[in-house]
Amino acid sequence: MRSYLLFVSQLYAFSILRPIQKAIRQRGDEVAWFMDGPWKKYLKTDERVLETVGAVKQYNPCAVFVPGNVVPDFFPGVKVEVFHGFNARKRKSSRGHYRIRGFFDLYCTQGPDTTRYFQQLAQKHGFFRVIETGWPKMDPLFEKPPPRKESKRPVVLFTSTFTPRLSAADPLRKTVCNIAATGKWKWIVNFHPKMDRSVVARYQAIQSDDLRLIETDDTIPLLQTADVIVSDTSSIISEFCLQQKPAVTFQNRRPGPHLVNIADPSELATAIEYALSTPQPLMAAIRKYTQHIHPYRVGRSSFRVLDATNRFIEQEYQNLARKPLNLLRRLKVRKQLGDYRWV
Repeated sequence: MRSYLLFVSQLYAFSILRPIQKAIRQRGDEVAWFMDGPWKKYLKTDERVLETVGAVKQYNPCAVFVPGNVVPDFFPGVKVEVFHGFNARKRKSSRGHYRIRGFFDLYCTQGPDTTRYFQQLAQKHGFFRVIETGWPKMDPLFEKPPPRKESKRPVVLFTSTFTPRLSAADPLRKTVCNIAATGKWKWIVNFHPKMDRSVVARYQAIQSDDLRLIETDDTIPLLQTADVIVSDTSSIISEFCLQQKPAVTFQNRRPGPHLVNIADPSELATAIEYALSTPQPLMAAIRKYTQHIHPYRVGRSSFRVLDATNRFIEQEYQNLARKPLNLLRRLKVRKQLGDYRWV
């Protein structure tokens, strides 16, 4: 029996890691969680948590799955990056989608778009491997039947990145409120867990029968319910498009033919109308784009992650080049968790 550890440093980690937990349990193996932060209250009653570094070492997992940038290097087991989102291209291309900090042994990529870039980095650095598996968070999107729609009207899902310079939340708030007041469409608003609470409060204040703010880390039912998404430069746009549904974006950093991008709030209603008409060129572009970022449609990415990890442990782990020392960052992680031992 193998033992695996799920590492949480942000609330969004649960929706990414729980499909992996489900796959582990289906195979009869052991799984436990470790919380780097105040996240224990979000665990379910049947989920096991390890409270201390000592407990993790005693548990001795063969692998640690992480949807984030950093993982304690002193934890037992290979460190597996499973990503916290698709590449929304918020950064300049020269900075790259992800910073290589020497913490991970294996990167389980989502699709050709991510795989190609990380394989280049793997060849350059030599201290990690890359295997394309698909993204575990998307498993429920293809496994669960969509919830029954409460409204006969089209449903618009409005989301926004928490990055202030890129966020559409404030620039579009009055327009969204005015459009919702017409009753033409039903609006669902959902923001990133890191969104400024003052922004969230302003949307709470404009809720109505036609506009509802929902705060949840499980966005899959929202994606399934909506007919169109309105956003900015957020990775949830890619998640939504995987359903072959249209997206309207406000001042997207890298607009492509798969998006209906607008530059001014006054264009929003017309853009939504166009997107809901699902024109053939737009839908063809969405199909091409989603095939590039995540070609898997049968909801078994979590099993591919486990297979890739087990194969890596058995065949490749010992052949990795030595990782960079990165002493300051490693010491910061130890200080945060209260563990200063270097052995």
